[in-house]
Amino acid sequence: MPMLRSAPLAGILCLLLGLAVFSVQDLVLKMLSGRYPLYQIMLVRGLVSLPLLLLMVWAEGGLRLLVTPGLPAMLLRGVVMFVAYASFYLALAALPLPTSVALYFSGPLFITLLSVLVLGERVGLVGWAAVLVGFVGVLVMVRPGSGLFDWASLLPVLSGLTYGISMVAARRMGATESAGAMAFWGNAVFLAVAGVMALALSGRSSGEGLHPSLAFLLRGWESPSVTDLGLMAVTGVVAAAGLWLLTSAYRLAQASTVAPFEYTAMIWGVIWGWTIWGEWPDILGWMGIAAIIGAGLVMALARPAPRGNESQKGSSPQNDGASAG
Repeated sequence: MPMLRSAPLAGILCLLLGLAVFSVQDLVLKMLSGRYPLYQIMLVRGLVSLPLLLLMVWAEGGLRLLVTPGLPAMLLRGVVMFVAYASFYLALAALPLPTSVALYFSGPLFITLLSVLVLGERVGLVGWAAVLVGFVGVLVMVRPGSGLFDWASLLPVLSGLTYGISMVAARRMGATESAGAMAFWGNAVFLAVAGVMALALSGRSSGEGLHPSLAFLLRGWESPSVTDLGLMAVTGVVAAAGLWLLTSAYRLAQASTVAPFEYTAMIWGVIWGWTIWGEWPDILGWMGIAAIIGAGLVMALARPAPRGNESQKGSSPQNDGASAG
């Protein structure tokens, strides 16, 4: 069978573009989080994304790519991705955007750990030191035990962990599954869960008096204005493009190679938070951000060599690294 070639530059470029695209979704979701429930936005997003992702799958090699022996694994990965994205979105309702994004950056740290445990990639002493510094930065941002602690700050950390699991899985499944198929089934899981939640929670109250994250989760269905419906639809276009780009990134290159570049999303978090809401991290916040980003830069400069010959992982023709980008 043709081999899965590693294309580090293409993977990094896909990641950078995917993060820029997804930053628009973060902006829109935070804007809508005080008026609508999360499941309503995700339902609209999933419906808009569905035909776009089908087109992507068709372009990659036909709809036959959707039904493979790896379908159960793709669905399971979709569940993990739902936890990752839903926990991050719920955090947006309660935390400043830069803080949510910074805490989410525990994701690349988890990805590096998982790339060693699951994929057999190698991380040297410098890399492990960077991971440790990055986790210290996360603790500075969360501030456990202080009066400023908000339990919602744990949500982006959960998001980082589950996102790391899903992207390492994408690298492993990339030998047999297309990026479009993985993105399609991930979106299908989002759509199914959002539909169930809509049926179960549509009759609830406005969520007044609840913690912002809980209100965003449990609020009843609201009739959207034309403008807000349009914004929800935008998240669908963003999700289709972003899911495909991020999945492609981890198919095209080693997880430990592209993961450090996840930190560039911090730029977007600070820009949107400052320009739209006037949110600006305090001194401790900047210290945590510096530690997390510094760890990412160190890992980027000390990228590990693969253990063994990665090219020995088999792949079908349509999943060849050169064609997936």
